[in-house]
Amino acid sequence: MFPKVILKSGKEKSIQRRHPWIFSGAVYGVSREINDGEMVDVVDSQNKHLGTGYFSDKGSIVVRILTFAEEIFSETFWAAKLQSAWYLRTQLLDFEVTNAFRVIHGEGDGISGLIIDYYDKNWVIQAHSSGIYLQLEQIAEAIKTNFSEHCEIIYCKSSGTLPNTGTDYFLFGNKAETVAKENNILFSVNWVEGQKTGFFLDQRENRKLLGEFSKGKKVLNTFCYTGGFSIYAMNAGAELVTSVDISQKAIELTDENVALNAGFKGKHESIVADVVKYIREIGDDFDIIILDPPAFAKSLKARHNAIQAYKRLNAEALRKIKPGGILFTFSCSQVVDRRLFANTITAAGLESKRNVRILHQLSQPADHPINIFHPETEYLKGLVLFVE
Repeated sequence: MFPKVILKSGKEKSIQRRHPWIFSGAVYGVSREINDGEMVDVVDSQNKHLGTGYFSDKGSIVVRILTFAEEIFSETFWAAKLQSAWYLRTQLLDFEVTNAFRVIHGEGDGISGLIIDYYDKNWVIQAHSSGIYLQLEQIAEAIKTNFSEHCEIIYCKSSGTLPNTGTDYFLFGNKAETVAKENNILFSVNWVEGQKTGFFLDQRENRKLLGEFSKGKKVLNTFCYTGGFSIYAMNAGAELVTSVDISQKAIELTDENVALNAGFKGKHESIVADVVKYIREIGDDFDIIILDPPAFAKSLKARHNAIQAYKRLNAEALRKIKPGGILFTFSCSQVVDRRLFANTITAAGLESKRNVRILHQLSQPADHPINIFHPETEYLKGLVLFVE
């Protein structure tokens, strides 16, 4: 049915363990010339079918598997995957309380290279590969057909993830923003102008946990972007919340979201500043500090410099936080694994000369599932630290 990618002898083991990536070094040859993004069948050296996926001529991953040997890639594939993913979310979330969540989390939901986020009947799609990008019309049709009562717009936002080929456009409808609800807290989401798909959904449970520590406290939320952590802290009764971001646009969005959730007794202030420089200049008045920076490393080559940046940032925060304070610190760099991140924070603790205890080890929420056969799906790491 599709052209074949033939593996070298012995290189079929990873796919037999249901890891969905085929690297260039495992490939013996192809049955014919294959275009970027084209669907292919993967076979072993004895011509035994191992799986079906799409081909890439960019980077070291040449095939991303969508179905394995016992499955068949058919016209119903997208509908079946979406229905399965949606069912899981109905078990995880009360849509009356939270109507913003991730529907498809790439390999975590068995579709390598595809992200779909949902904001109150608005679907935002990110393609992370040409193969998925070429399938977007079929994916959109499956959404419209199977979730008509939950679908007002479908928007493709792939220019940032496929800078050479991807574009941003409406697949259905033309609305650019909405007010979404997360644990009954309101957020303005603009998928056309906002970062990622418009909001960082992966911190939902960690924001909720922050609220449990925030009553009566002075909280510093750095790299605040939409102000998510800030609003949870205010909602929980924080005395003062300071939101800091280098982007004026981010601060404006934070202020907009604070205004959407009126009635707080505490005080909120927002500051446009370079976070690293700002932390160096603060006193020791904050009870809680949140460090949620953007990915410092997006490749293995950048990992060393990223580790040093994480260490410097955390050491400064640990030095400045009030005795008995709580530090929420995160890394979303996929190439920085959980152990390396923890070791980096340990080094920061030693440098700060403070006594530090781990209260919680954090990750992404359940609507960002981790594929047990694909550990790379886990990308968000976090620690809640008690600092004496």
